[in-house]
Amino acid sequence: MSHEKKELDELDKVNAALSSSEQFIQQYQKPILLGLLAIVIIVSAIIGVRHFYVLPRENKAQAEMYKGVFYFEKDSFQLALQGNGADFIGFKAIADEYSSTKAGNLAAAYSGLSLYNLGKYDEAITYLKNFDADEEFISPAIIGTIGDCYVNMDKYEEGVGYFERAAKKADNDMLSPIYLKKAATVYEKLGNKKKALEMYQKIKDSYPKSMSNQDIEKYIVRDEEAGK
Repeated sequence: MSHEKKELDELDKVNAALSSSEQFIQQYQKPILLGLLAIVIIVSAIIGVRHFYVLPRENKAQAEMYKGVFYFEKDSFQLALQGNGADFIGFKAIADEYSSTKAGNLAAAYSGLSLYNLGKYDEAITYLKNFDADEEFISPAIIGTIGDCYVNMDKYEEGVGYFERAAKKADNDMLSPIYLKKAATVYEKLGNKKKALEMYQKIKDSYPKSMSNQDIEKYIVRDEEAGK
């Protein structure tokens, strides 16, 4: 009997809880439904923005890129940059208009490289700095080109730092020695033989398999002699 009473008490508690929940839902049914509807709308909006806005913009930007790459590879940097006035708007316009897309990001890199080749170093730096990528070869090359821009404007202190950053970012036998050698050359230009020697020594110690390592010893000996 005691056991049956206990079970009835438990059922009463469950029923009371259910009843309380029903009352709560009935009382706040409208706010709850509105809240759920808002969540559905937000999620749908995110999906919709991506499907109907982001992806079409990405596809359109990518379609715009092909003609520009053709001009760039033909060294027609002005056409690549500004467009042909007909069926290609130019890398600058793509980079500015589609900045939120991957193609727009890549167009910023092409804009910077085109401007560099046209000798417009200040403007090139702006676009190159807007490019965002962690790819093993592209990112160091862009960083290194920023260094080249500064050096070509005789801003050696700014440029040498980018060469060192490019070497560190690449961290491979192909690219790192190139940028370390550029950094060494700039340090020599600045009269800092100690730092130049440090760059050459780093090539020798860190990248023994690189092509640059074959003649690196002569630079080390030369700067060691100069430092005596």
